[in-house]
Amino acid sequence: MSSPEPHVRSGRSSAPASGPVVAVTGAASGVGHLLARRLAESGEVRKVVAIDERRAEAPGVLWRVLDVRDPAIADRLRVDGRPVDVVVHLALDLDLESDPKARTAYNVRGTQTVLTAAAAAGVHRVVLVTSAMVYGALPDNDVPLAEDAPLRATEEATGVGDLMEIERLGRRAPRAHPGLNVTVVRPAVLVGGTDTALTRYFESPRLLVVAGSRPCWQFCHVEDLVSALEYAALGKAEGEMTVGCDGWLEQEEIEELSGIRRMELPQSVALGAASRLHRLGLTPSPAGDLAYTMHPWVVSGSRLHEAGWRPKWTNEEVLAELLEEVAGRHTVAGRRLGRKDAAASLGAAGATVALVGTAALVRRARKRRGI
Repeated sequence: MSSPEPHVRSGRSSAPASGPVVAVTGAASGVGHLLARRLAESGEVRKVVAIDERRAEAPGVLWRVLDVRDPAIADRLRVDGRPVDVVVHLALDLDLESDPKARTAYNVRGTQTVLTAAAAAGVHRVVLVTSAMVYGALPDNDVPLAEDAPLRATEEATGVGDLMEIERLGRRAPRAHPGLNVTVVRPAVLVGGTDTALTRYFESPRLLVVAGSRPCWQFCHVEDLVSALEYAALGKAEGEMTVGCDGWLEQEEIEELSGIRRMELPQSVALGAASRLHRLGLTPSPAGDLAYTMHPWVVSGSRLHEAGWRPKWTNEEVLAELLEEVAGRHTVAGRRLGRKDAAASLGAAGATVALVGTAALVRRARKRRGI
């Protein structure tokens, strides 16, 4: 077990005498790192405890270095003999390239341990972050969806099964541990240093559009997510909340703004090819990911808005940043290619043709082998 870490002097001129002590898991990278730094600079937060398996540069925080699956985390959720007030749990593995079983084991076990440890330590509130994907992408979804809309996602898309289980754990925790409150924050398509099946959609030279579908695109910049999490950590908004840019963009607007042309395919062809390629291990994205590019899953963000929070980014601005981030990358059906691979596989026909063509080649190869 690591020895207790010393306090790190705050970069603020004076720490507030009141305000919550907030612990952030996954604080060494990504959203967790951004949030830890933001809270450390806040005049409304008394102290920040950063929890991760390694340290990172974050002036003004107290580091606790350990794996969130370690039950010893309960002891690390205390400062000066008192429990922290809030835990924001951001230690999740949503990497497309991770082994699915290992990823699920980490995400579910980590969340279980954090919730149990928080209750044992006497923490008042835990903030969990999932995704608006838990509502499911369905043709009959309201546009936008209210926070209390039913969660109708299946486990067929990347990581969604983990997020649904985290949601279930969050609902059960207050019943199992009276006195523990759980807030859940569900962002729209997250952009800003992220790599997901949905951001990779914009790395293809053609945007796959399934015939008869009605895509609606809503983004959430990581800066807006961090500011929304600060609201949750400070107790300015509670319960189940969604976060994203105001409004949404239709597929035609996406194509006009991005300058990327579409390639339209029948649903049976697109889903069948994606399913086969994933089953054969040729792409990281299961066919279920396509639903989120076919049907609406736009959210209202009403609870945060009622609390006084507003996004600083628009959908148009986030899309522009996303396109800048993915410039020069080449992806086919969720699999990122090197330049030589891209030149050989994509050509002028586009990623969708490569997807369907690859599926046809696989079928022919299997027939020759008698499979």
